[in-house]
Amino acid sequence: MRYIFSGALVVFFLGGFYFGTLLGKPSENPQEKMSLEKKSEMSNEQEVTMNITSRAFKENETIPVKYTCDGENSNPPLSFEGVPKNTKSLALVVDDPDIPESVKNDRGIEVFDHWVVFGIPPETTTLKEGAIPPGSEGQNSAGKSEYMGPCPPDGEHRYFFKLYALDVPVNLPPQATKEDLEEMMAGHILDKAELIGLYNRQ
Repeated sequence: MRYIFSGALVVFFLGGFYFGTLLGKPSENPQEKMSLEKKSEMSNEQEVTMNITSRAFKENETIPVKYTCDGENSNPPLSFEGVPKNTKSLALVVDDPDIPESVKNDRGIEVFDHWVVFGIPPETTTLKEGAIPPGSEGQNSAGKSEYMGPCPPDGEHRYFFKLYALDVPVNLPPQATKEDLEEMMAGHILDKAELIGLYNRQ
């Protein structure tokens, strides 16, 4: 009788372990699996960030003379990557925050704007060297609607190539300035990318 009782206990514990394993097994519900896969895809999409590069120079490297006032004064080639899917238009600004105090005082500015471009189609992935960009060119700090290459008067300056992805089209006149563009972009920037180039006149 004692052996029968011991055997029953063994069967009871083994049975409990088996059913407990089944109950603790993760659910294979197809809907839950799809939900997890969707979350994973969303997470991967969020990791993708917009980027702006140039084959002419790398981040914090010297901008070739060709693209400055000492050369052809033509814009360098640029490439865009990771533009958000819901982007309606792109904008590009190139400016120099390292201008001397004399220029700031004479012109009443803090930063010299070298290029202002807006209304660039969201599917644009490249801007060719020396080519008229798609969209509209606004006024630079010299009052011209065109690219103006680096021309620092006092040593090495930094030049910021800033790309903006916007959730709205840009409806500005060709004579618009960077300040006009920034005012219009407020609250509409989906993403921003930046490339810094350096130049020092020899």
